[in-house]
Amino acid sequence: MDTPPFSTLIRTASQDAHTEAESSSFMSDMLGGKLGVDAYARYTEQLWFVYRALEDGAESLRDHPVAGPFIQPELMRSTALERDLAHLRGPSWQEGLVALPATRAYAERVEECVREWPAGYVAHHYTRYLGDLSGGQIIRDRAEKAWGFARKGDGVRFYVFDEITNPAAFKRGYRELLDGVAADDLEKQRIVAECKRAFALNTAVFHALGEEFPLSA
Repeated sequence: MDTPPFSTLIRTASQDAHTEAESSSFMSDMLGGKLGVDAYARYTEQLWFVYRALEDGAESLRDHPVAGPFIQPELMRSTALERDLAHLRGPSWQEGLVALPATRAYAERVEECVREWPAGYVAHHYTRYLGDLSGGQIIRDRAEKAWGFARKGDGVRFYVFDEITNPAAFKRGYRELLDGVAADDLEKQRIVAECKRAFALNTAVFHALGEEFPLSA
């Protein structure tokens, strides 16, 4: 029997973890309009720590045979996040900015992969950026409606990929990169396992945010 393409393997293997992350009570409550804009702002703050970890080390991976092809400037989100945070929290948004322990663990794992295992970085890159291009658009739409942000404007710029004119074609190209990844079968299995870990780290952040923003009884 033919082995499925790696992009299919990585998607199906992480499906359960992906579903668990998406169906966390915090995300459900936020997307359901049950939480205020402060919860959305706090979530955006946590994303900033994760994307700093992803993007601060990206340049050092540009020539790596496995991770290098995935380092694409049109995906970078830190600048957009900072603009959103300035809109949400004001110009002094960095003052008092605190990573939740779960966020710190997530960011530290990404940094560890950057330093020690670039192939593992690919798993984190995939779970974040492909998610932003897909399900992230649902979050943008709900946020615009719930809190009155301008369409694709300040507050939701994180979800707006100005340099990607055709997201469907871009995602196809990304999956082709995954299918052609320069790794043997054992390494691919390790990348899939890291993908599951990435979703678990993300889910832990949602759980921590859920404890910070419990719905009133």
